[in-house]
Amino acid sequence: MSDPVEDPVAAAAPIPLVLDLDGTLVASDLLVEAAATHVAAHPGRIGGLIAAARRGKAALKATIAAATPVDPTRLPWDVRVLAMIEAARGAGRPVWLASGSNERHVAAVAAHLGLDGWLASDDTVNLTGEAKARRLVETFGEKGFDYVGDGAVDLPVWAVCRRGIAVEPSRATRARLALTRPDVTIVPPLPGRAKAWIALFRPHQWVKNALVFLPLITAQKFGATALVEAIVAFLAFSFAASAVYVFNDLVDLSADRGHPTKKSRPLAAGRVPILAALPAAALLVVAALLAAAMVSPFFAGVIAVYLAVTTAYSFWLKRKMLVDVLALAGLYTFRVIGGAVAIGVPVSEWLLGFSMFVFTALALIKRYVELAARIDGDLPDPENRDWRKADLPVVSALAAAAAFNAVTVFALWVSSETVHRLYRHPSLLWLVCPILMYWLGRALMLAHRREMADDPILFALKDRNSLLAFALIGAIVVAAVV
Repeated sequence: MSDPVEDPVAAAAPIPLVLDLDGTLVASDLLVEAAATHVAAHPGRIGGLIAAARRGKAALKATIAAATPVDPTRLPWDVRVLAMIEAARGAGRPVWLASGSNERHVAAVAAHLGLDGWLASDDTVNLTGEAKARRLVETFGEKGFDYVGDGAVDLPVWAVCRRGIAVEPSRATRARLALTRPDVTIVPPLPGRAKAWIALFRPHQWVKNALVFLPLITAQKFGATALVEAIVAFLAFSFAASAVYVFNDLVDLSADRGHPTKKSRPLAAGRVPILAALPAAALLVVAALLAAAMVSPFFAGVIAVYLAVTTAYSFWLKRKMLVDVLALAGLYTFRVIGGAVAIGVPVSEWLLGFSMFVFTALALIKRYVELAARIDGDLPDPENRDWRKADLPVVSALAAAAAFNAVTVFALWVSSETVHRLYRHPSLLWLVCPILMYWLGRALMLAHRREMADDPILFALKDRNSLLAFALIGAIVVAAVV
């Protein structure tokens, strides 16, 4: 922590240090977190939240906090603010928490940190802005406390505190502070924020959307117009997928923070503000729909359905045993359907059947890896899935069955009249079958040996043997055409 941040805290030992919670002590927003968890657990609760919101923001916060307690041990603390607490205690100063969050959440955080006191919203009073400033003046007197906040809503409090500290304020807030309280100390953002935003949208996952090009290849429709339409379709699916990753990460915040690797995701770690991530996700949804509309109204409908199903997956489907893997496989297959709709070709039933089986296998392998990691790490059963560690042998068997059924469907497709019409040397395609059996069988073995990362598809794109298998399949397909 830099000296400009430490100096205001260390001064004037008897003066209390008062901390804001959301965006200051914790790099998150407890209301948004708890609301997402509240609705994700029971989607029907959204009606109750709407009714509570009509009674005011304080009532909304109380309703959510009463049903969704916060776990302070999993919160993304700002270590710089924790250092301020320790510096204040070392100087003999009392440390208080004053937050607009509901008193149930604030009391839990204050107790966890062993703070001297707290002020918070209750069932009727929303303790933010002017209301917080008045309460602090009533408690400590004007200029009788130092205050650490982060946003424009804290401007009334900084106006009445003795010394102020602003943790990563926005440009607009900094401009207003320059006019009203230029003496407030500014804590700048930590480095790496740009990388965190990129990680939030997971552009490396966009490679999965290359499935939209499969109908282009299988139908051998290689004209310039079809190629452009497929590229725009790829971008539309990519924008939509990135938006859904944000919503999914918000719903899974608590579970991700208890996971050995997912805890480092930008929202779970607090490296990207939730209240900034949500508008960005909404813009990506708009971009996806606009890009889809450029292709055709029918393809825009495909993207709209994709967004609806992925949202249902985030809030409900992924919590249902087996339904989650079938939904994942269906979403991958839906990309194939989208590619066919984009370029205006019929969807091959063989291709859809193969896609469903192979992606069901890969989704089951993904679950296998997750459950195996929990067994090896002596972790409890996942709280946001309906899977148990004891399910591991059955998951493995189902994955193997789906994998080799995919090869069977591919073999039947090679025998079909469609292939004989489209390919000059269709018999060459039989060579793909043993390669597929090798690749899928090897994926299962690597998962069993704990040598595969969480996502088998992304693993395959970095695995030399997998890349070689894909290259051989591509070469065989080209040879069959020419």
